[in-house]
Amino acid sequence: MSSSPKHNILKKIRQALATPVPAPFPHVENAENFYQPSQQELEIEFAENFTKLLGKFSFCTDEKELTQQLAALAKAREWKNIFCIETGLRNDLIAGGFSNVDYTNVSTCDASITGCELLVARTGSILMSTGQQSGRTTSVYAPVHICIAYIDQLVYDIREGLEFMRKKYKEGFPSLVTLATGPSRTADIEKTLVVGVHGPKEVFCFLIERTSR
Repeated sequence: MSSSPKHNILKKIRQALATPVPAPFPHVENAENFYQPSQQELEIEFAENFTKLLGKFSFCTDEKELTQQLAALAKAREWKNIFCIETGLRNDLIAGGFSNVDYTNVSTCDASITGCELLVARTGSILMSTGQQSGRTTSVYAPVHICIAYIDQLVYDIREGLEFMRKKYKEGFPSLVTLATGPSRTADIEKTLVVGVHGPKEVFCFLIERTSR
C-alpha cells in the first residue's frame, strides 16, 4: 500500500533530523554586528532613510523652535484638534506656546503627538512601546502621527534598540514594542502602493538637538 503524502513528509523530516547538516556559514552566527556602522552622523542617516519612506522630517535646535514649527504646521493644515496623552510632553508644548493640544478623544483628532523610545537610523524607523504613556493606539488611530524625539534617542540599528529596551525595562519589559517605518502602506491591492490603509496617512518626526531629560 502506498504511503500518504503526510507520512512521506514526516519520514523525510525524521531522516533530516537524524543526520543534521552543519551551518554553511558558521562564522556569521558569532558576528557582533552584521550591519556595519554608518559613516555619517546618525541624525543624517535617519533623516535620509525616514524621508525615503515618505516620512516628513524636521530638525529643531530647541523646544521653542519646535513649538513654532508645530504652530505653523497646524495653521497651514487648519488642524483644530491635536491629540496628546503624554502629560510631560503636552505640558512642555503648552508652556512653549502651543496651546491647541487635547487629550480627550483620539478618534476625532486631526493629528496625534507622541514621544518615542528611540529612532533607528539604519531603517528610518520610530521605535515605540506600551511603556510610554501614549500606549498602543495614539500613533495608529490618528490620520497624522507627529513624533517628538531628542538627539540622544538615536541608535544605528534595531539590535541596539532592543538591547536598550532590555536594559531600560529589565523584568518589566513592555507587552508591545513596535517599529513605525513611515506611513502605513500596502502593495497588496493589484500591486499598487496604497498609503494610510490601516494607520496614519502621514508621519512627521521633529528631532530636537539637545538631549532628553
